[in-house]
Amino acid sequence: MPSLRELPSVEQLLQSETAAAYVSSYGRPLVLDAIRYVLQNIRTSFSSDGKIPDHQEIFLQAKDLLETWIAPSLQPVINATGVILHTNLGRAPLSPAAIRAIQSVASGYCNLEYDLQIGKRGTRLVHAEELLKRLTGAPAALVVNNNAAAVLLILTVLARRRGVVIARSQLVEIGGGFRVPDVMKQSGARLIEIGTTNRIHLSDYEQAITEESVALVFRAHRSNFRMIGFTTEPALSEMVQVAHQANIPVVDDLGSGSLFDTEQFGLGHEPTVNESLQSGADLVCFSGDKLLGGPQAGIIIGDADLIAQLKKHPLARAIRADKLCLAALSATLTHYLKDEALREIPVWRMVSTPLADLMERTQSWANLLGEGSTIRSQSTIGGGSLPDELLPTCCLALSVRNPNRFLEKLRQATPPVIARLENNQILFDPRTVLPEQDHQLIHILNRLLTLQTE
Repeated sequence: MPSLRELPSVEQLLQSETAAAYVSSYGRPLVLDAIRYVLQNIRTSFSSDGKIPDHQEIFLQAKDLLETWIAPSLQPVINATGVILHTNLGRAPLSPAAIRAIQSVASGYCNLEYDLQIGKRGTRLVHAEELLKRLTGAPAALVVNNNAAAVLLILTVLARRRGVVIARSQLVEIGGGFRVPDVMKQSGARLIEIGTTNRIHLSDYEQAITEESVALVFRAHRSNFRMIGFTTEPALSEMVQVAHQANIPVVDDLGSGSLFDTEQFGLGHEPTVNESLQSGADLVCFSGDKLLGGPQAGIIIGDADLIAQLKKHPLARAIRADKLCLAALSATLTHYLKDEALREIPVWRMVSTPLADLMERTQSWANLLGEGSTIRSQSTIGGGSLPDELLPTCCLALSVRNPNRFLEKLRQATPPVIARLENNQILFDPRTVLPEQDHQLIHILNRLLTLQTE
């Protein structure tokens, strides 16, 4: 009859050659934890009619644990969904130049806060500011770690315990349960809601700014929904005129941060950064990782005196951008300055890819697989940008016995593949699959389709 006395001790196991090899690969503390965990599990589940695992089985279980513990939870995936700015999949992929810039400053030391001209301490704020000023024509710029932080900083510094006028139609909830009014309230500002859900008039602004405590007029991008039907809203330039007559600054939270006219790609109009500045907004804030096509960042441009106040506030240090962000953002902005953004920035390359090129690529996939069909479908922008706007595309469609099980297998592949299910077919959209990922995608699909037929 088996007995727990037969179970080797932790020390006995650690003295073996297998344990020595594990320690070399995983480190002694982690191996010790894994062995203890396996032994405890054996003791807990032991029964008198069972069997005591031998040393080999114990080490196999320990290795499974070790691999699970050290496996990175954040890993690259192949996005075949056709959603270009897929928030769940990390939004904008970076250009090769942006990746090289990150590698360059990450692999050693850099002049993040060191002025090479005078040989003394400098400031990190200069690294992207000059590029943003040249690109947009704004008098000043500031980069923080995301756009929500940019909004929080602006309201904390310029409107704490004072009123901020905002239309009710802009108090929205976006992805992940994030609500614009919640972050605004965290700043200590008092929201002065005007108009109704669907109609805001210029007179609403005129009436609201008569209050002595009003610090700002604020316009927020509605992100991932659109208002249609019986609606009205004054133009930003009209809001600015009314606000400036009362010496009140206007802040325009654009969110997406487009520097291009999206209508040239057959899409609806997305407000651009330059439009906001030309309309007279005192501060404009937007994301770095949406339509700008760069790293996660919150970018604030506009009036130099206002931005100087933002830079001096203690909160600015808490939400500052790090060296990797600044390096990638600078490289991304340089693409725009060199008039190469459509070619070099993945987001814009995806948006501007002709349908004929997508059809050719999809047919190539089908030929390599020897099965599947090419069908017309639609891609989306995502990321809270251009809601309901679609781009024509051509997808590889696979019909399999169990689509949900196949999707699960795709997610378990290395790298994981994220596709979409439509009309009981699995669709793979080449618009969002990076060209260098084609070989991996075909290899994974070939393997899974072969397993399905066995």
